[in-house]
Amino acid sequence: MVHKKLFIPGPVEVNGDVLARMATPMIGHRSKNASDLQHRISDKLRQLFYTREEILLSTSSGSGLMEGAVRSCTLKKAAIFSVGAFGNRWYEMAIANHVPADLFEVEWGQATTAEMVDQALSTGQYDLLTITHNETSTGLMNPVEEIAEAVKKYPEVVFCMDAVSSMGGTKIETDKLGVDICITSTQKALGLPPGLAICSFSAKAVERAKQVPHRGYYLDLLSLYDYIKKKDYQYPSTPSLSHMFALDYQLDRILAEGLENRFRRHQEMAELTRSWGRKYFELFADERYLSNTLTNMKNTRGIDVAALNKQLGERGFQISNGYGKLKDKTFRIAHMADCSLNELQELLDNINDILKL
Repeated sequence: MVHKKLFIPGPVEVNGDVLARMATPMIGHRSKNASDLQHRISDKLRQLFYTREEILLSTSSGSGLMEGAVRSCTLKKAAIFSVGAFGNRWYEMAIANHVPADLFEVEWGQATTAEMVDQALSTGQYDLLTITHNETSTGLMNPVEEIAEAVKKYPEVVFCMDAVSSMGGTKIETDKLGVDICITSTQKALGLPPGLAICSFSAKAVERAKQVPHRGYYLDLLSLYDYIKKKDYQYPSTPSLSHMFALDYQLDRILAEGLENRFRRHQEMAELTRSWGRKYFELFADERYLSNTLTNMKNTRGIDVAALNKQLGERGFQISNGYGKLKDKTFRIAHMADCSLNELQELLDNINDILKL
């Protein structure tokens, strides 16, 4: 099978040396070595998240911790703000778990604004808020700095943020923003295989969860928090040690690159892809709120996206069609994790050649 270099929203390309760490021999998950491994991981992740709060790991996709957050920390009612498919998913999770929730959805390609959030929270109905930081179905990055200022007016509200496709690819100052539960997963901008989700968990979220009677079992965030505190950074269920070995190593690589350097590289890749998209197609999302990790193009030329991807595959590349209702109407190019400008340019040159642009 010919390997296709992935420029899709996840999983992403993973460096060979990182993959090799997945083959590290097993250790006992109740051993001191396992505790030491988790200590190292948490300390490095706090740097990446710009937080002093606790870090939780879950052997799941990011959706696992999204569900855990809305179920564990909603006492009264959740305000779910959606800018696309994955914001809607958070609402579906709330309803499936009998968590009272309202959905505040905008037209795909548009952003949630601080005014929308302020208007909803001012009613006093909600004690938990969810925001999608980066929406891969539309290629939009929400203005979370502005939204955070609105949320700070309501200290009783637990602030949850989906940063699954942006953490590690753009600067997210979790504590400065006042985010209580900031969620990501390994297969996006962190540059690891899928299978591990990560979140920060604030003292405020801990206190709220203590008041919620039915938090579930496996995805009960308070249970995870209490267990690692009591058992020296071990988990109640067997974690994916293979992912943890790779994560420990990859975080060293990320910190060695330098966080600001990494964010700058992602910005440069985003600007290259946007410039190409504006020249040959149109960008789907509002220009004021474009993602730094993925660009979504309107299919203004009416190209056969599947046929393009097939020909790209023969050359060793893969991009993504539009998501859900945007299939064939848009196509998406991800530029995240350890991808380089040169690799991205090579992809764009091949698309130009195939389409005779």
